[in-house]
Amino acid sequence: MGNCATSGCESQVPIAKRDFSFQCCIGKGGFSKVWRVRHRASNRTFAMKEMLKARVINKRSISSVLNERKLLAVLKHPFIVNMQYAFQDKTSLYLVMDLMAGGDLRYSLVKESKFSEEQTRFFVSCVLTGLEYLHLNSVIHRDIKPENLVLDSKGYVRITDFGIARLAKGENAEDGSGTPGYMAPEVLCKQEHGVAVDYFALGVLVYEFMLGRRPYNGRTRREIQSAMASRQVQLRKTDIPEGWSLEAADFVNKLLQRKPSNRLGYNGSHEVKNHTWLRNVQWQKIFEKTLESPYKPDSGDNYDTRVAQLDWKDELSSSPLEHTSVQELFAGYFFDVDHTLPMKPLEETLALAQLVRQPLSPRHI
Repeated sequence: MGNCATSGCESQVPIAKRDFSFQCCIGKGGFSKVWRVRHRASNRTFAMKEMLKARVINKRSISSVLNERKLLAVLKHPFIVNMQYAFQDKTSLYLVMDLMAGGDLRYSLVKESKFSEEQTRFFVSCVLTGLEYLHLNSVIHRDIKPENLVLDSKGYVRITDFGIARLAKGENAEDGSGTPGYMAPEVLCKQEHGVAVDYFALGVLVYEFMLGRRPYNGRTRREIQSAMASRQVQLRKTDIPEGWSLEAADFVNKLLQRKPSNRLGYNGSHEVKNHTWLRNVQWQKIFEKTLESPYKPDSGDNYDTRVAQLDWKDELSSSPLEHTSVQELFAGYFFDVDHTLPMKPLEETLALAQLVRQPLSPRHI
């Protein structure tokens, strides 16, 4: 199998599993494991997601894994986890990504219980920088949550996992994928939705970092949907923990508006970036990663390797993989970063990040 992202590269040697040495397992999902690997030729370290085809088929996730590779082939930005290679063999798909040594924010949140306002504002600034690039390219992430936000060694956050990301082109009412506790009401209710769903999830994130719990809880998707329908979450002065400001609470309240048109960010990322809570953020320095992060991950492994190393309990037959028609379902799952270009120049995003407008005033809390 070849690994060419462009035409006219037949002479290139295809990349394969043998080109990497596997060091340890650092993550696990429903059909995949994530390994820390070293590329033998370059001696560079990466994260490699190994997805078992039999499990991908069983989980009905073929379109999700193909969609992720397709999007990452044209997206490249310092605040997303970028793809370097993609390839396959008879049993598995392999996605080779930047390695984020700091682990995900869920791991750090469990360890710390809560984050401070300063730390949260820094994380939000990083996420917004990444979301701005995605939305500029008409991409909705649709699964912003602590597990999908990962830290580099300096404490900067990047966005990962584009399995259910989609182009914002309408006609998506029936596409209700996501993580219920972070899903916007319009997604839960299977209505048309746009980039505002990512800002609702951002509001859930700040609420959780502030209070240690999510605004709408339930054991099932239906219970969470019912909780949303029954009331509009609204932080009040008495809810604000020590060390947090009124502006932070107002920021959360405006992001968690159930009606998308009332939500901060509905008209674009500038609405969010110009809120008073973010008025002193140095966006240029955030983009250049020259500021010191208020949260530094441990220098060692920041992964729950015990969970990652567990095998799945159920056994799946790999016999269907012998059929050519089954293998054809994964046709085109190849990528080489050296032969692709980003959708839009990073300079365009940088220029957007430098826009300065009057900050929005917080409503009465």
